[in-house]
Amino acid sequence: MRKDIVLIILLAGLTVNTFAQSEHKLIRRGNRAYSKNDYLESEVQYREALERNKHSFKANFNLGDALYKQNKFSDSDSIFNGINTSALSDADKSMIYYNRGNSLFKQNKFKESADAYKMALRYNPNDIDAKYNLSEALRMMQNQQNQNNNQQQNNNTDSKDNKDQKDDKKQDKKEDKKDNNNNKQDNQQNNQNKNNQQQQPKISKEDAERMLQALQQREKDIQDKLNKKQAKPVSGASIKNW
Repeated sequence: MRKDIVLIILLAGLTVNTFAQSEHKLIRRGNRAYSKNDYLESEVQYREALERNKHSFKANFNLGDALYKQNKFSDSDSIFNGINTSALSDADKSMIYYNRGNSLFKQNKFKESADAYKMALRYNPNDIDAKYNLSEALRMMQNQQNQNNNQQQNNNTDSKDNKDQKDDKKQDKKEDKKDNNNNKQDNQQNNQNKNNQQQQPKISKEDAERMLQALQQREKDIQDKLNKKQAKPVSGASIKNW
């Protein structure tokens, strides 16, 4: 019974050792392809190594690099971000954050990139490349902020121009409405005058002559009365002949 147990343990140990050798072998193949700039083949080999051991730091780290070289920056960042750093040295942690910073920088995520470089420097304060890249990320952050401010100012200017145009259109509409109302009133007045003219009875030629004679006679009577009034003596003292 004890021999069977020992045999099973030995077989299990042999299987683990075989998988470990296969993992390292695949990583070495990936490294050779990487050195020849065949990044797609290196990705394939690293992924196969991870099938043997999904927690392999070397396979994950190198896979992130291979993806970065293929401009798969988002995928590269996901790989580096997914590495468990709890058991790693400060030097390894610094390299992970440095590579994350590069992947984020390539995606124009400059704030996140700067944060990653700061973490890299936290674990390795003497990393000159991390210091330089951090300064570049901060500079790009400032440029991005300036562009956003300029865009905001342009948007505010456009909004003001649009408001002015709307106000002008409202004023034009008011003027048009006022003109329309005036025209409407003029039309109504003209129609009313026309209606009044149409409602007035027509006068015959004979009636018109009689009315003219009557007016002339009336004017004559009024003139006679005025003449008589002017000939009458004024009231008050009269002139006497001595």
